[in-house]
This record gives sequence, C-alpha cells and structure tokens, in this order.
Amino acid sequence: MDTLLHTPTSMAKRPCPLPSSPSPSSPPPNPNKIPNMNNQVGNLLQTFLNLADSNSLSIDQSFEHLLDSSSCDADQSLLIDRALKLGSILLEAGNRSARKRSSVHNSLTWALPPDLTIKLFSMLDAQSLCYAAATCSMFYKCAMDPLCYANIDLTTVVPKVNNAVVSTMIQRAGKALRSLKLGIVPSPTMSRGSCQPLVYGIRNAVEVSNFSWNDKKTRQGKESSTLTRYCLTPLSGDKGAAGAVLRGLHLYNIERIDNTSLCGALSACPSLLDLEIIGLHVDLRQTLVSVSMNCPLIERLFFESSKTGRDDSLKIPTCVHLVNNCPNLTSLALRGFKLYDYNLRILVKGFRKLKYVDFSTSYSITGSFLRNLGGDMGGSLLEVLIFRDCMHLKELEVARLFTSVLAGDFRFLRYLDISNREGLAAAGDSYGRCYSSSIIPTKQVLEERPDICLLAEFPSEGSFVDVGQMTDSDISSQSSQLSSRASDGMSFMCTSESNYSSDHTSGNEEGRGSGYVVCEESSEEFDYLLG
Repeated sequence: MDTLLHTPTSMAKRPCPLPSSPSPSSPPPNPNKIPNMNNQVGNLLQTFLNLADSNSLSIDQSFEHLLDSSSCDADQSLLIDRALKLGSILLEAGNRSARKRSSVHNSLTWALPPDLTIKLFSMLDAQSLCYAAATCSMFYKCAMDPLCYANIDLTTVVPKVNNAVVSTMIQRAGKALRSLKLGIVPSPTMSRGSCQPLVYGIRNAVEVSNFSWNDKKTRQGKESSTLTRYCLTPLSGDKGAAGAVLRGLHLYNIERIDNTSLCGALSACPSLLDLEIIGLHVDLRQTLVSVSMNCPLIERLFFESSKTGRDDSLKIPTCVHLVNNCPNLTSLALRGFKLYDYNLRILVKGFRKLKYVDFSTSYSITGSFLRNLGGDMGGSLLEVLIFRDCMHLKELEVARLFTSVLAGDFRFLRYLDISNREGLAAAGDSYGRCYSSSIIPTKQVLEERPDICLLAEFPSEGSFVDVGQMTDSDISSQSSQLSSRASDGMSFMCTSESNYSSDHTSGNEEGRGSGYVVCEESSEEFDYLLG
C-alpha cells in the first residue's frame, strides 16, 4: 500500500501528439495519390450519375431509409443539407460544362474570325446586340468589344429606355463612341425606314418631304419618356472621354432635357459634326450660342421646335457668332421657329460651304433674304432649298427667286420646295393668299433647268407642280394654259431685273426697330458685320 501511495514523482505524463508541421525527416506526400483520388472521385461520380437512369421513386425510398437510419434529428438535417448542396454543385457544374461545350462548338462551327464578328455585331441595333451577347460566351466576348457600341441607337416608339441603359452603353463604348441617338421617335403610317431623320441629300429630302415631326409627336402624359435631364451626363464622365470623340448626337422628344443639361452635354462634345434636335423644350438662341462656343467643327445642324412659331429668341449677334465660329457648316435646318429675314440673310450668306437649307414651318419669313443670293454674294453652293408651309412667304419673293435662277444663279440647285397648305402671301396684300401665281415664271424654270426638282403643292383650289413627275406630254398639254402666265412672267423679268439686283432692303420690317445693326446687301457692310 505504501508503495502505491509513494509513486515516484519523476514519472512524466505521455505528451499528446501535436498537430504541428511534420518534421524535416518525415517523407513528403506522394503526388501519385492525387490522381488516384481523382480517379476514385470520378468513379464514384460515374456510379452516382448512373442513378439518373433509375426510377425516381426508388431513389426517394432509399433516401428515406437513409434518413430513418439516423436516429438523431440533427444528423437527418445534415444529410438533407448535404443532398441539396451536392445537387446544387452538380447543377452548376453541368451548366458550366454545357456553356463551355457550346462555346467550343460555336468557335468551331462559326465561320467568321473574332474581328469580323465584332464588325458584324457593330451593325446591329442595341436590342439585337444584347440578344447576341446572351447566346454564348464567345458571342458575349465579341459583343463586349467597344467597337460594337460605336454607334448607339436607343430611339424607341414607346418609352422604355432609362438613364441606366444609356450610361451602360456609353461606358461600354468608351473612346470608341462616334454617334448617339436617344428619345421617342414617332411611328408614322409610313414604313420604318422612311421615318429616319433628315440627312443631307436630295433623294432623302424628297422621300421625307411629306413627313412632319410636329404632326406626329403628340403623346399622352402616361407615355412621357423615362429619360431625365441627366441622361447625357455620362458624356462628361471619365474626364469626358466619351464626349470628346462623339461625332453625331440626335435627340428626339425628350421632354425633361432643358437648356442647362443640353448646353452641358454640348460642352463635352468638341468634335461634334452632326447635331439633330427635335421636340426638346430648349431655347433656340441658347442652343446656338452653345454650339458656336463648343462645337467649332459642326457640319450639320437640324433643329425643330417643340412650340411652332413661338420661339423668336434668335438675335443678330447669335447669328454672327455662329457664322464666325462654325465655318464648316454645310447643312442648316431651323424648323418651326419665328425667324426673320435679316437673321437668315446673315446665316445663308455667311456660311460659305452651305448646301442644304430647310426653314419649313417657320413664321415671319417673307423670302426677302434670298435676294442677290446664288452668286458671288453667297449661297452659290446651295443644292437644296425647302420652305414648306412658311406662312408669310411672299409670291413676289418667290418670283424673284425664280428670276434669279433663270439669270444663271443657283447653278448647283437641284431641289426646291415652296409648297404651302395655305398658299403664298399675295403680292401687294399681306393678308391675301395666292394659289396660282401669274407672275412666277414656272414654265421657263421647268424648260431651262430640267435638273431641278420643284415642289409647289397648294390646296385643291390652287395649283400643283411637280417637276419630278411631269412628263413632256404633260407640259405640252398645259402649254396653252400657261401661255398667259409665261408672257406675264417674262414681262415681270424685264421690268423687275433692275429692281431685284438693286434692292437693298434687309427683309422684315420688324428688324428695323430691333436695336441691332441690320445687314444690308452691300458685301463690304456684310463682311464688316461678320468681323
């Protein structure tokens, strides 16, 4: 007993093995065991996948028996969680392998290399491009290339594009962005291709001559655009990388864009060449000031008012600055504004490269700004003149324009539209309307300038002249009817030639009391005004 009580204290306890790193003398793990383990997992997975051909009822019963064999509720929950986790892992692996196989299959069967695929995708619209990106990983990689978003067109018939979509598209484009189109494009009765925005060209001008945006853009309040005044902010992001390379900007009926947001966007686009604005609630003068300050390279400007005939903000200094700062302008359209002849004279005569002019549905234009144009005084390169539905366009000024054409001016003119649903303003009576003029030398213009497409559509009680559709037989059959008009026209040419070339009036009488120096016909005074 004493021996048992007096156990030596020097006997130490056996130490527990520590989970420390193996000693340097321990052998390294055998790398051959890893393939063996993979093989075992593969065989086990193959056996497990073979159960997919078994009856689902038998698998359910087997799983229930497995659960019943575990008496503890926690163990049963653990088995269920493991089954769900394994099923999720197998599902994700199967989907990943399917996508990989599809991508490999598409890369082998798709005939085009990646660069041509990207070129093809760059021709798709935004919605089709998103569909292509969702097809497979190969198409997704090609669709994410910035070149696919160089020309973004997010115009829709119904509002379904918001600021987030615009921002995403612009960020994907980055420095490859070249053109951006946003807004609500009306859906007219004509085909989709014919309702594209007006571009410079005689053929397109003829095709859309009967289309009026103002007639088609009325919308219910519930259809207001989801785009806000901040939709163009991404152009200024990333230190203005996207806006710095932008060449074309088209905006349609975005009601929430105001003067501040539009001018801010234009300030980020110093390389802009093509600007088209339709149906925005912005001021004409402020917009042109912003263009003249920020877009010196602009070549095409198309601006249609959302409030026809009520915006008379354009002033002479604005016109002068625009002419001086944007000398490359070749296409100018100001539709639906209250314009005056003395302002238009500065614009048309100041832009030496101007070829396309459209002042349709503009109020207060009488046509006097056209005097002495078409020659060395300016406007010699004009190819298209459109004055459709200008309510104050005078019969006398149209006759003078025709006389100038017969005299050899406007040598490059190919398209002229003086149509008016209310007729021309009668000579000598500002309130009278003229539907069939006897002083306009129409027949002489048709005969001596057959290369001009002339549109003169008037109400049913008036006249209709369409050079593009008239044939020689039509002209000869109407020769007796037009003979009296021709003689009157020739006499008008003889009696008004000196008056036409020496007339130095500025245009509208409203300009005389405006407080500005009105540009006269003298070339010296005109050059002095332009600085």
